[in-house]
Amino acid sequence: MNISEQLNNRVFSFTVVTVCFNNATTIRQTIESVLAQTHPDIEYVIVDGASTDGTVEIIKEYGDRIKWISEPDRGLYFAMNKGWKMASGEYLGYLNADDFFNRNDVIESMVNVLRVNPQIFAFYGDLAYVKADDTSKIVRYWKAGSYWRYSFLFGWMPPHPTFYARRLAIKAVNGFRAQEFKSAADYQLMLGLLYKERIPAHYIPILMVRMRVGGISNSSLKNRLRAFREDRRAWKVYGLICWFPTLILKPLRKIYQYFYRPKDENIL
Repeated sequence: MNISEQLNNRVFSFTVVTVCFNNATTIRQTIESVLAQTHPDIEYVIVDGASTDGTVEIIKEYGDRIKWISEPDRGLYFAMNKGWKMASGEYLGYLNADDFFNRNDVIESMVNVLRVNPQIFAFYGDLAYVKADDTSKIVRYWKAGSYWRYSFLFGWMPPHPTFYARRLAIKAVNGFRAQEFKSAADYQLMLGLLYKERIPAHYIPILMVRMRVGGISNSSLKNRLRAFREDRRAWKVYGLICWFPTLILKPLRKIYQYFYRPKDENIL
């Protein structure tokens, strides 16, 4: 059997992690979108923060199809760290409890790339912010674009809900620095992996995830200012130097996302 045949026969393992707390109204759609993925080797981990609204009861309905835990934690990123430590997949990504996969072949699309180039360490794709009461209505479309390491200096970052990386690479940078960041640890993690460690990444040009509008860092001016400070700190924790315009361009890049809509229906 040659190398090509070996790769075609290999089943790359993935872990999807969802962190939730009192998400009974949305968690089922999130779960169903993961379990509907066509790739055969997906481990699904849910880290619940001791919900009291029926979320845990919904999770229990899926039996052993989900590896889960429900207990109090110290915050979002502490729970996310707990998730990757529970995981066993070779590649790992996070799907928020308000979000869901846009299509059933999201994970398979990454596997197809790995069969050609198994040296890829990370993947990401497009993200759509949608109305909470009508998820077919796109409010903002984040076209991530092709990977170039130095794009970080121009305020670029991949959409974290679409980002998947080798679990051992996440472990190597010690995951999310939960004690230091309240809203930008996802930026910190991706900056460490892609910019500092220079792991090879690949852009999948499809809409991977739909996210209901909202979010920690964008919910108020106070939180936006905190995100600005944390973005700057993310560079410092790795001993990296960024341009001052980098931190200004990062939020400004979002403006175009409110107006852009893909013309290629295959992307959606």
